[in-house]
Amino acid sequence: MEKSLNWREFIITRAIKASGYSAIVFVLLIFFFLLREGLPTLGEVEAGSLLNVRWYPIEDYFGILPLITGSLIVTLGAALIAVPFGIGTAVYISEIAPRWMREILKPLVELLGGLPSVVLGFLGILVVSPYLRVLLDLPTGLTAFTGSLLLGGIAVPTVVSVAEDALDAVPRAYREGAWALGATKWQTIWRVTLPAAKSGVLTAVMLGVGRAIGETMTVMMVTGNAPVLATKLGSLFSPVRTMTATIAAEMGEVANGSTHYHVLFFIGIVLFLISLIVNVIASSVVFRAKKRAERILS
Repeated sequence: MEKSLNWREFIITRAIKASGYSAIVFVLLIFFFLLREGLPTLGEVEAGSLLNVRWYPIEDYFGILPLITGSLIVTLGAALIAVPFGIGTAVYISEIAPRWMREILKPLVELLGGLPSVVLGFLGILVVSPYLRVLLDLPTGLTAFTGSLLLGGIAVPTVVSVAEDALDAVPRAYREGAWALGATKWQTIWRVTLPAAKSGVLTAVMLGVGRAIGETMTVMMVTGNAPVLATKLGSLFSPVRTMTATIAAEMGEVANGSTHYHVLFFIGIVLFLISLIVNVIASSVVFRAKKRAERILS
């Protein structure tokens, strides 16, 4: 088949293949760059110092544990908000809403996903943060909880969009078969449609959590930026600092090649590995779900 291609088709097919392989090349180049700039940290800072609970680079305190716990608590809070709300919205749009409502809601959700995160950061500082400070009687509204609320709002459109596509791809024959057996609409959604779209819904959750982990501008504006170790539930209502916010806030002020510069790249490596672990776990779950579905259908 390759020999029958003319020169234009040959160039187009090669360009498409190169585009596909480019994603692998870009990821490897980014990881190589992070390793080159971040690994010198292990020779310049003792491992015990990196695991310290104090982040104060001016006095050579490079403990990254407060930054890791800050990122985890904000991401976990955002996931607890985004996953149920996002999947519920996707179910409503795909299975319950009338056609005219679906045609209004879906573009609005996609529009919400395209809002710049700095706009949501302003909303958090001027509206959400003061309101939560008064409502919860807190010293400041710039807390991990505020960051979780806004990050959850940022992740919801991603979860809704991907999960709704997955639900919409379930063959109508599945629903009609359930109705023919006497199942109600809610039983059909819960026991037929959602299980059939499980791999797509899990992918939506994975992408939503990935969006929350990598978000920078909003968390830098509303979480208070205090590098304090978050070890208990009460830390959710205290200022924290995330890894992404630390890199964004300090990278422009450090000398190129300094220890502080290398530690910031080392934080980038840790962030990259956390995102990689989340993706690998989610992909493994989706793969096993697909294999199980194939065994059942065969």
